[in-house]
Amino acid sequence: MTEHDGGPSARKLEEGRLLKELEAIHRTRHETLLHGSDDALVTHTQRMNELEHEYVRRHPQRAQTAARTRSGARARTHDEDAL
Repeated sequence: MTEHDGGPSARKLEEGRLLKELEAIHRTRHETLLHGSDDALVTHTQRMNELEHEYVRRHPQRAQTAARTRSGARARTHDEDAL
């Protein structure tokens, strides 16, 4: 992706900065959803998607972990209850 008004391309961010950007965008999501203009919501969504896709590109194992799914969480809880 290219440079835009929302900050540098996610691919150009070093790991620590990418994580800080993700934290900030998730922290501001609810406020933008409730009170932002339509344009602000579109911009926020695009930036969030860009950052999240870059994170998953760098850490593909995070996207493929079955335990992170709803059924995986249920199985994990079930296994813990059996102990």
